[in-house]
Amino acid sequence: MNTALGAAVVIAGVALSGVGVFVALAAVVLGFCALFGFWFFEIRRPLKLSRFSENPVLGPIAEHWWESQAVFNPAAFVIGKKVHLLYRAMGNDGISRIGYASSSDGIHFERLPYPVYSPDRGFGIPRADRVYGPLSYSQTNYASGGGWGGVEDPRLVQMDDRAYMTFVAFDGWGFVRMALTSMALPDFSNKKWQWKPAAFLSPPGEIHKNWVLFPEKINGKYAVLHSITPKLAIEYVDSLDVFDDEDTYIHGSTRAGGRPEHWDKMVRGAGAPPIKTTEGWLLLYHGMDSAEAHIGYKVGAMLLDLNDPTKVLYRSVHPILTPDAWYENDWKPGVIIATGAVVLGNDLIVYYGGGDKYVAAAKINLRDFLRKLKNDEHAVLTPVKI
Repeated sequence: MNTALGAAVVIAGVALSGVGVFVALAAVVLGFCALFGFWFFEIRRPLKLSRFSENPVLGPIAEHWWESQAVFNPAAFVIGKKVHLLYRAMGNDGISRIGYASSSDGIHFERLPYPVYSPDRGFGIPRADRVYGPLSYSQTNYASGGGWGGVEDPRLVQMDDRAYMTFVAFDGWGFVRMALTSMALPDFSNKKWQWKPAAFLSPPGEIHKNWVLFPEKINGKYAVLHSITPKLAIEYVDSLDVFDDEDTYIHGSTRAGGRPEHWDKMVRGAGAPPIKTTEGWLLLYHGMDSAEAHIGYKVGAMLLDLNDPTKVLYRSVHPILTPDAWYENDWKPGVIIATGAVVLGNDLIVYYGGGDKYVAAAKINLRDFLRKLKNDEHAVLTPVKI
């Protein structure tokens, strides 16, 4: 960009001394055209994440009984300069447990050979007196990531010197509830998996997924995002220790609809917990177009108001990630669910489950991402009212 302008000025100077004012002005015009062309094509390039060439970054390990079939839908956060992942894992028994992996560069991960969180409190291990289907697990009856019980789809945030993990407590399709646990950050860093007993956020008899915590208080209260359609719904609470009885359960909104005539006609739910930026809360979500069900889930992004995150400031007109890589179509075709995201250096790195079998990652410069989200490649985005 500077080279083009400098060339124009030099040519203009030479022209003034010899050829004349007309040629000089033409050279300047050409220089500014070059500048404008660079700006135009740069700002209009699609808002898309770049997949890591090393993908998938995690896959099943046949020798580990508890993660021999699938690893996917990871939670992610950064402590110091290290990325920590908690991921959903499934073995031959069809029970979902949580595994752990860490990385200094966000790409190459070391993982533990044992689960760091397993079902407790009487859910997740099927019993004969809880008949929700066949009395034994099979990949035919419980296709792909469904499994038939356990701890699913974790999300992580840091607050008050603690690591908080929300997850889906699954015990058959009559028992799909949101739950919360936590541990002290020093214990997390030292791999002392002393989790607090889990508390249910949602009541029995309601089916809920994809609830996320904001990573800091908003107007002095903890914030639980429990729906993004037909509008954003947030429960504000004074304490994260108050759940687990009829008076404190969050009765989540019924998921319904999306944006007509857009790629997200059907919104499946929130992805990673919101990330605070200078432009607003960055929220990833996954949705689909039922008319293109063969393509599957896609990932989009919103910017929410910092003080009132029920207000959507900007929203991606087109998906930022579409399932077209082999590891996004291996077991359950066309499924990508972006449950983890971190800022590492200048980059936004998104960790997601591919095909309900692998963990993959994609990144983009955060500053460029926010600029493109606010100035979409096809049209300038305007605030969205939902």
